[in-house]
Formats: sequence, structure tokens, C-alpha cells
Amino acid sequence: MKSVALRMVEVAAAWEAGDGGVANAGRRLEAEGYNPNLAVDLEPLLGAGEAAVVQVRVAQYGGILAETASVLIVVDQWSVDANGRVRAGGTTLDVRLRADEPDWIVTTVRPARWGRTSADLTRAARRLLDNDRVRLPYAAASDVRAGAIDDSVLEALTQLAVDRRIDVSILRSGHPIRVFGTDRRSDHTDGRAVDLWALDGRLIIDNGDTPMVADFMRAASASGAYQVGGPVNLDGDGTTYFADDTHRDHIHLGFPAPS
Repeated sequence: MKSVALRMVEVAAAWEAGDGGVANAGRRLEAEGYNPNLAVDLEPLLGAGEAAVVQVRVAQYGGILAETASVLIVVDQWSVDANGRVRAGGTTLDVRLRADEPDWIVTTVRPARWGRTSADLTRAARRLLDNDRVRLPYAAASDVRAGAIDDSVLEALTQLAVDRRIDVSILRSGHPIRVFGTDRRSDHTDGRAVDLWALDGRLIIDNGDTPMVADFMRAASASGAYQVGGPVNLDGDGTTYFADDTHRDHIHLGFPAPS
């Protein structure tokens, strides 16, 4: 399912000179077997640039059920205008899929939407934005600049990065509003959660059963996370840690609402 979602983004969001825009993206998608109408949902990546290249930073599970799934695609993009100036950007996409034969089919795409940059950021937000040990993708950094992330998350990331480098995939924008397949509002939606896809450059999905991951999950709990999901469940039937198919490729940290 990841490869199906990933290929769709690469086909639509990269183009040569003269091949930009929604209509041309739809044509490219259709030629690859995708619904051309998906180009409308991908419009944030189909700007006015003369040409563009795209790199998917990570494709992460957003939710997995028997017949439906969500894959979160974190994208970096560079476009060039008619004067040769390069603009760097990106976004995060919640790609929804349906099981079919012989493969999964993309049904909808939900692009990230973040607020305007705040002129009154907290000290925790400024410190995190200046911290080169925490790598924030475009949408996540925009969430922090908009003041949309609770200080409990920002402070924990700063603390956890003292002993390791952290690659963030999702903060708020681009994540499903509700926990996939349920009616429960996600902590991400309220700016009180973060997902991580790599530690010290090592992918969670490749190192999920290592002491490195377990040690980090325990450190995250000690930093204030009330909910720590990942490839391993560290407390069995306890309430702090959990593991499931959706979280085998990342670590989720949820922080409690202010009392």
C-alpha cells in the first residue's frame, strides 16, 4: 500500500518544463493507472513552477484495517520559476486506500493545512525550531511556527534530542483528525502528539525490536508522554505503551491535555 501511495505522489508532484498544473498532473496519473481526479486533491504540490522535483522523506502508516488504510506521505519539493529561481517547499498528505485485486487503490488524498505563522511564539517553540538535532519536515515546522503545538510536546522533543538525533514525521497537519477507523479524536489534532520515524538516522521500521527503540520509548514516557506507541509493547496489559500494525514503522508520543 505504501508503494502505491508513494508512486502516485511522485508521478503528480514532479514535472518537466511545460508539463505543470492540475490538468497535466491528471494526465500523468491516468497514464499510470490512477484516478486523474486525484490531481485536484494534490493541488498544493502543483503550483505555478515551470518544473519541479519531489522527494518523499517518509511514507508512514496512518491506519490499517482489513479493507481500508491510510498512508501518510511526507514530501519535500523544489520548483523552479521562469527566471530560474528555485523555491523549496513541501507538505504532508493523508492518502486513503482501498483493498482491491491485485493491489490497493488510492481513493482520496487529504493534504496538510496549517495556520499562519504566529508573531508570538513560546520559548519552547523557538528553541525547537533552532534545534538541529530535531529534524522537522515542512508541514511539522509550519505547525510549530503557527503556534499550533502544545509546549509539552516541544519541550519533550528538545529534552529527548539531547542524547540522540530525532526525525519527526508528523505533528498536527496531515494526520487523520480521528484515530483511523474510530470516532476518537486524535491527540495530533489538538497539537498534543508527535510521530517519529528515525533515531540517530536509523529507521524505526528496521530497528523496532532493538534496545535503542525500547530505551527511547521509556525516555519518552519519563519526559511526560502518557501514551507511547511503537513496534514493541513494553508493559503488556499496561496503559502507557502499546504496539499494533499501524505503529510498526514509527513511534507515537501522546501528551495529556492541560488540567
